[in-house]
Amino acid sequence: MMMVSLGRQVSLKNASELELMRTAGRINAEALAAAKAAIRPGASTADLESAVDAVHQKYKVYSPFKNYAPGGLPPYPSSITVCINEELVHGIPGKQRKLRSGDIVSVDCGTVWQGFVGDSAFTIGVGEISAEAEKLLDVTEQALYAGISQMRPGNRTGDVSAAIQRVVESSGFHVTRIYTGHGVGRSMHEGPQVPNYGIPGRGLLLRPGMTIALEPMVLVGTPHTYTLDDQWTVASIDGSLTAHFEHSVAVTEDGPMILTLLGDGHSPVEITGHLREDVI
Repeated sequence: MMMVSLGRQVSLKNASELELMRTAGRINAEALAAAKAAIRPGASTADLESAVDAVHQKYKVYSPFKNYAPGGLPPYPSSITVCINEELVHGIPGKQRKLRSGDIVSVDCGTVWQGFVGDSAFTIGVGEISAEAEKLLDVTEQALYAGISQMRPGNRTGDVSAAIQRVVESSGFHVTRIYTGHGVGRSMHEGPQVPNYGIPGRGLLLRPGMTIALEPMVLVGTPHTYTLDDQWTVASIDGSLTAHFEHSVAVTEDGPMILTLLGDGHSPVEITGHLREDVI
């Protein structure tokens, strides 16, 4: 989950704190894997939340999404967000919303373990999807890993943002100009903000111990969005398809460390890019 947020403090994590975040991330990945397993034609978006809740109950953890209420918004009512097709982010799951073959569905999930947050998301097709949708998913995931590859000491946030933007726009798609990646740790939203567009060499210097949730949010037809009447769900203004992938990532002396992978070193969905290991 992401909201525009200015002026949040950057928190550097030590080795023991990173290990706690890695545990939160593993649980979050397991929860997303459970949601993925529940995705099929006829399933409701509430079914995906139930699958995540079962994993959280197993580990006696909770989602930072539920009852989150920034800036006067009504408290977010669910432990995950689920978005279908033109919906970009913050979709509220419900029993009446059913998945259909040909849909693409995005699931975003957060987990709090011993005071630290893991935050990640994926988009996947329901049954057979269009060639355009397949390309959108592939490009969005590639953009995430392009951004991750820049998460190294001495680089700047603009290097990360520019890498994401380059992959997306070279494929003819658009990145949102409103919603951003963000620092993550003891809070779901810390500094710095990391937009999905930027200029190399600009922005905050990356240092070991910084932890950031990178999340390309990509739209087929336009960068412009609007918010539905529920005050949470954000959709493309032209009704075109959207996709969203996210990992929480630490900057380390050895390179970027992905914190939200399953314990066996794999992402909760099949990775189409080249980068699979915890440290890349």
